[in-house]
Amino acid sequence: MTPVRLSHFTASSCLGCGRAATLTALLQHRGGLAPCRFETIDDLETPVGEVPQVDDVALPAPLAEYECRNNRLAWLGLQQDDFSAAVKDAIARYGPRRVGILIGTSTAGILQTEQAYRRRDPNTGALPEDLLYRTTHNTYSVAAFIRRYFRLAGPALVVSTACSSSAKVFASAARMLAAGVIDAAIVGGVDSLCLTTLYGFNSLELLSAEPCRPFDVDRKGLCIGEAAAFVLLERPGSNRDADTVLLLGAGESSDAYHMSAPHPDGLGAQIAMAAALRSAGLQASDIDYINLHGTATPSNDAAEGKAVAALFGDRTPCSSIKGATGHTLGAAGGLEAVISALALQHAFLPGGINTRHLDPAIPIQYLTANSTLAPSRVLSNSFGFGGTNCSLVFGRSG
Repeated sequence: MTPVRLSHFTASSCLGCGRAATLTALLQHRGGLAPCRFETIDDLETPVGEVPQVDDVALPAPLAEYECRNNRLAWLGLQQDDFSAAVKDAIARYGPRRVGILIGTSTAGILQTEQAYRRRDPNTGALPEDLLYRTTHNTYSVAAFIRRYFRLAGPALVVSTACSSSAKVFASAARMLAAGVIDAAIVGGVDSLCLTTLYGFNSLELLSAEPCRPFDVDRKGLCIGEAAAFVLLERPGSNRDADTVLLLGAGESSDAYHMSAPHPDGLGAQIAMAAALRSAGLQASDIDYINLHGTATPSNDAAEGKAVAALFGDRTPCSSIKGATGHTLGAAGGLEAVISALALQHAFLPGGINTRHLDPAIPIQYLTANSTLAPSRVLSNSFGFGGTNCSLVFGRSG
């Protein structure tokens, strides 16, 4: 794969809004999970990674029809770290038809519909007329929202492959850039808290009653979070490339082993990681750190651990940041791409938090504390329901 430049990036999650807040939390080895007080929920004993600032966001009047929590979170994210200014600069260079939008999400603005169901007509059951499915609940809504905001006219799409969604958009954008379809791409993910995911994962008995503990021998399940993460991708080759972060490779697979469980030996995960290494022209020994998918469910961590051990043995430091952020579902790939980029730029490896006793049955080198080892190449994993897997390789240009 021809390397692609991460010319600008930002992330907002329960760790804070913007790169500085995210980096500070990582360096302080501090998480953002808190007891669930979201919406009307009063019967789920599970921590969540809520972004409290979302409730104070007001969309600009021209974008009012896109009003929903997911698009408010997207708007909040776009305003951080001068990201919008960087996009507008790219539009000025390339034109509005040459900048693509590729965003990952899982539930989009479904909360808007959940809230509308409480306001159904008591006699007919009809939903309220002010529910605009097309611009809120519709999966494409977030891409349409961003497209309208920047007045873009190029390709725009949303990938919704569960928890691999906003990793797969990097691979899609790289292919579009290589094909000459676009000259820049806004990629990333936005997923917000809603009742469907919280009660849905609870019905699967996958929620933890305490802050989740990835790769702990006593891990009890995952915690749900929300996030907005955006990256501006461009081709390398300008004077802006000095000491920047590059997407070096991407690997995807679909094992389709089970609707909600990974292959027990992590075969799909292993295929995706191996494909990412081939795409980047690298060997396993060239990777300095692995950002694990690491959801803290018993089956997911065990399967991913087997896949990592098969390719990397126990030589490569790795960790999951989901103990700090919760599982941000469709936004996880984008959020963890940004965290991987921060690790490369600031020369550290983020240790996972909350993990007390590493599972001895998983033979990997799991970090429970930050390391000052300066990575040159990082692999980031995102694996979704149904066996939709994606691994990305990032590296420094200088």
